[in-house]
Amino acid sequence: MTETSFWILTALSAGARHGYAILNEVAELSEGAIKLRVTTLYASLERLERQSHVRVTGDEIVEGRARRYYEITDDGRAQLEAEAERLAQRAAVAQARIAAQTTPARPVAARPASTPGTAFSPMANTAAPA
Repeated sequence: MTETSFWILTALSAGARHGYAILNEVAELSEGAIKLRVTTLYASLERLERQSHVRVTGDEIVEGRARRYYEITDDGRAQLEAEAERLAQRAAVAQARIAAQTTPARPVAARPASTPGTAFSPMANTAAPA
């Protein structure tokens, strides 16, 4: 599932919304990280509708402008739940890895200082003439 689809379905999981409300909800839910363009939103909604993840619930005219309302389907909700679980599992793996790092990483062994006019030779671990 794309990140765009994830956020659109997440916005619709609270109830039917029209396009502009979905744009605002996605921006709010993602704390501003996702700012969908209108063309991206409607292309994604069309794809999600073809996949039976959303459906149109109705149209209305508000202040002379048409609004189309969308809602998440049962299949869309199941897909969203599966994706949320997958993301949670990945986050848990990362958090466990971070938590396991309780001891500082081993410091890299300092290499011996070379004297002027000599080059360091890592194979011999000694300074060799330049």
